[in-house]
Amino acid sequence: MVIGMNSSAYTRPLVVRNQTMAAFKRVGIVARRGSPSIVDTVVSLVDFLVARGIDPLLEDDTAPLLDGAGRRIARTAMGEHCDLVIVVGGDGSLLGVARDLAASQVAVIGINRGGLGFLADISPEQIESRLAPVLEGNYVVDDRFLLQASGHRDGVVLGGSPALNDVVVHPGTMSRMMEFDLKIDGQFVYSQRSDGLIVASPTGSTAYALSAGGPIMHPHLDAIVIVPMFPHTLTSRPLVVRGTSTIEVVIGRTSSPNPQFSCDSQVDVSVRAGDSVRISKYPHPLRLIYPTDHSFYEACRSKLDWASRLGGTLADQSGG
Repeated sequence: MVIGMNSSAYTRPLVVRNQTMAAFKRVGIVARRGSPSIVDTVVSLVDFLVARGIDPLLEDDTAPLLDGAGRRIARTAMGEHCDLVIVVGGDGSLLGVARDLAASQVAVIGINRGGLGFLADISPEQIESRLAPVLEGNYVVDDRFLLQASGHRDGVVLGGSPALNDVVVHPGTMSRMMEFDLKIDGQFVYSQRSDGLIVASPTGSTAYALSAGGPIMHPHLDAIVIVPMFPHTLTSRPLVVRGTSTIEVVIGRTSSPNPQFSCDSQVDVSVRAGDSVRISKYPHPLRLIYPTDHSFYEACRSKLDWASRLGGTLADQSGG
């Protein structure tokens, strides 16, 4: 049984369908480097896959963790040669994979070796218990839309990138403010003086936007949230708009020498006064998958420490 999204639009409400699925046969592995615990998890994962008759493909930057063992593959080729990519690391690692592989529509699942783990849901201790059913074809398909950001100057595209979490327009320097105009679908919204602006997808609503006072959005919403960063006004609040909206931020005066916009805090593009940053929905969703027991609300409870109280939760006390 596979629980998935309506095939006609990945932003529509989640539906349940029964479908015969073959087990994943071609599995790629991408891992964050620089931690002994990551190496241990990758070794355990490879042993687990080999024991199930799966010969994993190791991303070029991941293969050195195993001293060259295993077959290597470029990340950009994984969408063509793999039907599942397992990311070992934190949510940051999964963000990079999302930008690189969303267009290929390859299934992606995360093993958490980072911090919160909103996207990477499986712990290293659960590889056998929770990953085995996924490999057998029992999983939740959780399509997440990305944003696409691009910078423009006098009709020339300066650069850009997809972003799974957010696009942040900022001065590029601490303790500096900037001015900008916000337009949505060609309509002027406001001029603002602040530390910048966060434009986040529902997936990114639990990341930087949440820290800036934005709302938590269910990941299946077809909406985008716009969150000002320390605005120089008492009336500026987060704004939620349609997911099909085109958002434009026109850069105004700033005392910073290097204003820029960042995609997932991993890709930076420099801009200057008079330039515009255009943000809209990326045409390809990330095909994120989870074990069938995954719950967004349980993730919020555990990651954000919801409903914690002395003596446990109300459900614990009532025996529920």
